[in-house]
Amino acid sequence: MSINSGSQRQSMAIPKPIRITAKILEATSVKMAAKFAMKIFITPIKFPIPKREEKMDTESRQEFINIPALNKKIMVYHYGESDKKVLLVHGWSGRGTQLHSIADKMLKKGYSTISFDAPAHGKSPGKTSDMTEFIACILELQKVYGPFTFAIGHSLGGMSVLNAIKRGLQVDKAVIIGSGDVIKDIMDHFINQLGMNIGTGNLMIKLFEKKFGETINTYSAYIAAQAVTVPVMVVHDENDTDVPVTAAHHIHSHLANSQLVITQGLGHRKILGDSTVIKTLTQFLLA
Repeated sequence: MSINSGSQRQSMAIPKPIRITAKILEATSVKMAAKFAMKIFITPIKFPIPKREEKMDTESRQEFINIPALNKKIMVYHYGESDKKVLLVHGWSGRGTQLHSIADKMLKKGYSTISFDAPAHGKSPGKTSDMTEFIACILELQKVYGPFTFAIGHSLGGMSVLNAIKRGLQVDKAVIIGSGDVIKDIMDHFINQLGMNIGTGNLMIKLFEKKFGETINTYSAYIAAQAVTVPVMVVHDENDTDVPVTAAHHIHSHLANSQLVITQGLGHRKILGDSTVIKTLTQFLLA
């Protein structure tokens, strides 16, 4: 299934001063360069709330809750009042209001949504985060506010939803949009954007594996997908410059029960507000 639309939004580039620093460090010490890259990799950029998200920000009930597994606090958004709840999970450097167009559609269909600012994102305190923290937040939200009927995740949020289902998130159906897939591919792409050598990237991966005590591939979306049995819709744009569309095909091939929707011309973020995409995923969830 495919959907056509207009122009795409370009991917976010790593600022030039960071790339220059990375190259200088790499010339001095590969280990220092790898540690620097690791720090940049886990440091999201906090963007101000755009005007299109103000309605959801204003009309949602907001509260901070503690995530015991992380000893961190996050901002939670309650949008609408219904016993039928949908969990929304934003991507890297995103916010809990980023899926506002989808949230509005869910409200019209009689559902309420619960979303959150992951650690170091939006209104949540902190400077660093990673996917394991996204997953911990999802599982804690299920304990506090669940059960959720559906879960919808964008980009890293999509990867986190699949990994959370693997680790105990209970939903009837899920939708992942512009999801990344293989962790090493994501890190290699990041190292390439920094202008660093692949050897530095490999050392960064070893540092991550030492920190978490397991291989990074454990969290790859296609690996998590193999443990997911609920119906999943995989949505991706073939012009996505942040995450290649091959990720969607690969994830889809490892899911037991999935539908694949490929769009054109929407890129990585515009896809979240596209009316045809929202109609398609709503029909899938409510069927």
